[in-house]
Amino acid sequence: MIDTIEKHRREFDSRIQSASEPLKQLRIDFLGKKGCVQTLMKGLREAAPEEKRQLGKLINDFKRHVETKLEEKEAGLDKSSQSSKNATFDTSLPGRKEITGTLHPITQVMEEITTIFMSLGFQIKEGPEIETDYYNFEALNIPKDHPARDMQDTFYVEGETVLRTHTSPVQIHAMENSEPPLRVIAPGKVYRCDSDISHTPMFHQIEGLMIDKNVSFSHLKGIMNIFLQEVFGKDTQVRFRPSFFPFTCPSAEVDIQCVICGGDGCRVCSQTGWLEILGCGMVDPAVLNFVKYDPEEWTGFAFGLGIERISMLKYGINDIRLFF
Repeated sequence: MIDTIEKHRREFDSRIQSASEPLKQLRIDFLGKKGCVQTLMKGLREAAPEEKRQLGKLINDFKRHVETKLEEKEAGLDKSSQSSKNATFDTSLPGRKEITGTLHPITQVMEEITTIFMSLGFQIKEGPEIETDYYNFEALNIPKDHPARDMQDTFYVEGETVLRTHTSPVQIHAMENSEPPLRVIAPGKVYRCDSDISHTPMFHQIEGLMIDKNVSFSHLKGIMNIFLQEVFGKDTQVRFRPSFFPFTCPSAEVDIQCVICGGDGCRVCSQTGWLEILGCGMVDPAVLNFVKYDPEEWTGFAFGLGIERISMLKYGINDIRLFF
């Protein structure tokens, strides 16, 4: 066994002398549960009684030798590594300029739009993203049999609870909690069962509402023209087309002259020269009745637009999924 101990010592000395990286494996091979030292200790049981004292001392000396050399080697490797790091650090070199990030395009456009409407006297209102059927549909004059209530279009959470499909419920809450007149915009996330290059299950909207005495469609047109020319430029051409929404009457779709081709016709505008931007209309008297506003005294308009739609046009992005 004495020869075996010396053999292991020579093997250890050879390996540790040539070691140039962390010594985990070397420690396991010699000091681990199945390492050389433990194997020698087990073999000690079979030695003659008169040899056990001498062999035990040799094994313990070998163990201390291994532990000491490992500690010395690890200390040397750490010092060498630190010296190497210090050697590569040149304090005379100029510092690196930190690269700061920017706001997400959706956030930038959202802030730009809210700033425009705030300058026009509108207040920002927010509301829950999980809404009741009443606020998401009923109070907006959307009856029980309307297609928008279909599960293919709406995420139903539980019972009469849904993920809001638009931010219009915020307008209902605002009217219930405020006396007219009022001007509010409701930016936020909305959810619909739809996914392709121009739709995602979650997207962002800003909807607006103005209620006052003697508000007419001409006021709506004036506000929309100011807003769109602020976003897309003073020379932006705007047109209104008749449309239908359950909560407004009359209703309109608002287009702008294509910002890509200037109205000549291209792939983006489907050769029409126009791009659909938002929907709007005069608030339906039925909606005013839901919030106990007298439609004989108060009138107003509402509008809604998708932030992703505006962002795609401003930044030339052709797939909405690139935002996320």
